[in-house]
Amino acid sequence: MLKFINISEIIVAIALTISILIQNRGAGLSSTFGGDFGGYYSKRGFEKFLVIFSSVLAIIFVALAVASLIISN
Repeated sequence: MLKFINISEIIVAIALTISILIQNRGAGLSSTFGGDFGGYYSKRGFEKFLVIFSSVLAIIFVALAVASLIISN
């Protein structure tokens, strides 16, 4: 069971990384420090799907990590 959880955690981690890298947000640190102030827009279509999909994958990843920790002890 632990092996299955570890393998699925690796798969979810890879999918989460890819889904985050695909997202189209401001390039560079200028948006972090307020450089791209007027760049906010509502997400629609595939971008909205990617945000929701990334959130779901993050929740699944945390759940798998907690399950792995519980089972290993």
